[in-house]
Amino acid sequence: MAEAPRRAYLSGVGMTAFGRHPLRSLSELGREACVAALRDARLSPTAIQAVYCGSALGALIQGETGVGQSVAWELGIHGIPVVNVENACASGATALHLAWRDVAWGIHDVVLAVGVDKGVMPKGSVLKVASSQIETQLGDIFPGLFALIAQKHMQTHGTTLQQMAQVSVKNHYNGSLNPLAQFNKLVTIEQVLNSPMIADPLTLYSCCPSSDGAAAVVVCSPNWLHDHAARALRLAASVLTSGDYDPMRDLTYWDSELRAAAQAYASAGIGPEELDVVEVHDAFTISEIIHCEALGLCEPGKGGPLVASGATALSGRIPVNPSGGLQARGHPPGASGLAQIVEIALQLRGQAQGRQVAGARIGLAQIMGGSKGNDAQACAVHILVNDHSV
Repeated sequence: MAEAPRRAYLSGVGMTAFGRHPLRSLSELGREACVAALRDARLSPTAIQAVYCGSALGALIQGETGVGQSVAWELGIHGIPVVNVENACASGATALHLAWRDVAWGIHDVVLAVGVDKGVMPKGSVLKVASSQIETQLGDIFPGLFALIAQKHMQTHGTTLQQMAQVSVKNHYNGSLNPLAQFNKLVTIEQVLNSPMIADPLTLYSCCPSSDGAAAVVVCSPNWLHDHAARALRLAASVLTSGDYDPMRDLTYWDSELRAAAQAYASAGIGPEELDVVEVHDAFTISEIIHCEALGLCEPGKGGPLVASGATALSGRIPVNPSGGLQARGHPPGASGLAQIVEIALQLRGQAQGRQVAGARIGLAQIMGGSKGNDAQACAVHILVNDHSV
C-alpha cells in the first residue's frame, strides 16, 4: 500500500443513542449525529467540502435512496460532492476510509463521514441480506453461519460455551456504563447460556440486537488544523480489504482480517502490543474471540482464555469493546463502524466517563460486513493516535 502524501486527523465526533427510534427518519438521525460532530469540531456546515454517507439498509428496509443528500440537506449543505456508501456492516467504516483517502491524498481538507441505519425488524422476521447468494437461499443466514464458526472454533481450539458467554457478560457490563448504548442491563454467564437458542451453540444473548441510530466524524488535513489552531487525533491507519471467497477456507479466522490488520499496523508503524483500547465487530460472541486472535491480541486459538482471564475487561491488559460493542451498544449496520470510532476518540481524549480506560493513547477499530462464498465481503481496520502534535 502506497504511503499517503500527508496525514489525516479526526477533529470531531458525534452519535445518537442507539436503540429503537420508530418515529425518526434516517435523515433526522443522521442530522443529529452530524450536528454533534460539527459542534465537537467547532465547525460550521459550510466548512465541509465533501460528505460520505454509509447506510447498509436504507434502500433495503426503508426504501430510501440518496440518504447522504437528505442528511446534507438537513444540515444546509449543498453544492459539494455527496457520496452514498453501501458496504454491509462496514458501510460506515468505508465512508470513513473514503474521507481519509480524500484528505490524505490532498483532494479535500475537511470531510464529513456519517453512518445511519434503521435496523429494527418486526419480531420473527429475517433480514434479507445477500439474498442472491446460493448459501442464503439454502437458509445459511448469519446466525447459522456463525454457529458453524463457533462449533469449528470449539472443536479446533477447545473454546468453551462459558468463554463465549463471558464476551456477552463483559460487553453488557460496559454497555451499562454507556448512556448511548441500547442495553444498559447486566447479564450473567448463566443468563447468556440459558437464553433462547438461536443457532446452536449461539443463544439470544450471544447475538447482537438490531438497532436504529447514527454516528458521524469530521476528518481534516494538518494544514486546516494549523490554520484554525485546532487539535485532533491522528488517523494513523485506514485499511479496507475484501474477502478471498474460498469455499474451503478455515472457518476459525478470516484471511481478509489478517491482511487488514497487518496493513494497518505497518501503516501506523506500531504493533498490537502498543494498543491501549480496541473496538471489534462482536455481532456474535464468537466473533470477538476470533477478532482478538486475528488482531494479534493473543495467539491463534487463545481468544477464549484471553476473554476468560479478564485481559479484555475495562481494567484488563487490553480492553476490548468498552462501549459495550454491538452486543450492548447496539448495531445499526451503517453506523456501527463509525460508532466504534466515536468510542475510540472519546477514550483517547479521556472523555469516556465511567468506562474510561486509564492512559489510553492508541486505539484500533475493526469491523466486517457482508457474506459471500463462505467469507466476509469487507473488513475495515482503523488506528487512531493521540500524539498531541500536528
